[in-house]
Amino acid sequence: KFRPDYDVMLKLVSDGRVQIRHNALEAARVAASKKMQLLGDEGFYLRVVTYPHQILSENKMIATAGADRLQEGMRKAYGKPIGLAARVNHGSVIFEMRVKEENLAVGKSSLEAAMSKLPMRTHVEVVPLQKPVAQ
Repeated sequence: KFRPDYDVMLKLVSDGRVQIRHNALEAARVAASKKMQLLGDEGFYLRVVTYPHQILSENKMIATAGADRLQEGMRKAYGKPIGLAARVNHGSVIFEMRVKEENLAVGKSSLEAAMSKLPMRTHVEVVPLQKPVAQ
């Protein structure tokens, strides 16, 4: 649950236009949250901003003897759904993480672990959060 007492927001931002498969997004999320477990459940807030809406399909081809009797080639070649993907543009935010100021280094290293699971170049942006003023 989001709490307002975090000091810094870290953003993992895309440096290119790609499609990210749903299993790559999940692997990146798991890698980031695994490193952040040192801080406990209340020590950070991680949000996956991109959502895989795009349905990927594949027209499977048979490459064995007698395959010409079993398949239609490119006729009705839509294929079967094999997964989901998120279309990401240059500058799109993939992950948002909120941490306290003293945990900034741990947050950066966890997002760098998530970078290695994604199929494109990314960078981390650090945004200081404004504290709400009591009235």
